[in-house]
Amino acid sequence: MDVTFPRPTTVAATFRAAARLLAANGLYQGGDYFPNALSDKTTPYASRPLSIPAALRCAVVGDPRSYSLLADEALAVLALRLEVDGEGPEYGDIFDLEDHVDDWAEVDGRTTECAVAELYAAADATAVAA
Repeated sequence: MDVTFPRPTTVAATFRAAARLLAANGLYQGGDYFPNALSDKTTPYASRPLSIPAALRCAVVGDPRSYSLLADEALAVLALRLEVDGEGPEYGDIFDLEDHVDDWAEVDGRTTECAVAELYAAADATAVAA
């Protein structure tokens, strides 16, 4: 059965939708958006383990490789929340912010549960700030 969910329209909803994707399929820690990015053309993106940036994009537009202003805004908000070795992102361009979020997710011992919890916490903090 194929179920279609409405796409998020706020940053908080984007975090929650991405968290649900990761909870269902797992956090991908492999330096790319998802496993077998070039060789598997049949598995739907929303059914694969995803990196956090890929999950944010997939939640908003359905394709982890497509950019959207909402997904990029969520990525920026998240990057500024996260520290790697006690540091925030070095630069503010979207590619550096994405790398920073990926670096956070790639820390030894980081689990899908950690990523999901952080996304829900970011959603709650963003919803309260709005």
